[in-house]
Amino acid sequence: MTESVSLKPDLGRVGVWTFGAPTPEQAAEIEKLGYGALWVGGSPAGDLNFVEPLLEATESLQVATGIVNVWTAEAGEVAESYHRVEDAHPGRFLLGVGIGHPEHTEEYRKPYDVLVEYLDALDAAKVPTSRRVLAALGHKVLELSARRSAGAHPYLTTPEHTGQARNLLGNTVFLAPEHKVVLSTDVEQARKVGRDTVDFYLNLSNYVNNWKRLGFTDDDVNKPGSDKLIDAVVAHGTAEAIAARLTEHLDAGADHVAVQVLGGEDALLPTLSELAGPLGLTPRG
Repeated sequence: MTESVSLKPDLGRVGVWTFGAPTPEQAAEIEKLGYGALWVGGSPAGDLNFVEPLLEATESLQVATGIVNVWTAEAGEVAESYHRVEDAHPGRFLLGVGIGHPEHTEEYRKPYDVLVEYLDALDAAKVPTSRRVLAALGHKVLELSARRSAGAHPYLTTPEHTGQARNLLGNTVFLAPEHKVVLSTDVEQARKVGRDTVDFYLNLSNYVNNWKRLGFTDDDVNKPGSDKLIDAVVAHGTAEAIAARLTEHLDAGADHVAVQVLGGEDALLPTLSELAGPLGLTPRG
């Protein structure tokens, strides 16, 4: 097995993160707005059958998984799916994989070792390191992402975490954090929408521990989550204010930031449309 630093994938400066796959029509609209990539979360199945319809509906949009859960998607099936997609749409699919949460896995045994074994299996199946990334928060998995993949896809973090990750990883490693947004100037309503989403993660030790490493207190991370925490991980306000917050990740060293729109499916395209201009995106087509 050879460990090496990979060339960075080019996903543009800004992409979109969705829980589950959007429709091909939505993907086409996202591409037209100028977003460079579509990250599909929600632990998609190993067959990755949602990927081709999205790529067929678009011309240059990258599709990534954010992320395939190594506990629930067998490495051999994922590798076979990767090669199927790559053969049909060369260079347009990025495989994001991750370990998931100890609270939601019955056999959560030595997660780091399980992740390494999964990467070994992907290596054996010739899935290139340059076309895969790891979900990573703490130093150990961040360092693994640099050695065994193109880089890291941190979730539910802050620009401060992005800066720390960049300092740890160096400049040659791809770094693509996700950040949640609510397009609303009603602060209390925006915080409620954000808190409803973040609530789930307040039960998960890997996120809670990461926030504490960033300086948040027990009072911040105890349910329902302090305003300080919610404001840090969910950008809200005007489109200009949200774009400024997202840009903080890029200024801190991110190569790409993945925007997750909260507030329901109906908010997805209108929010992305409002953000495109302040983010400096160039419409296509």
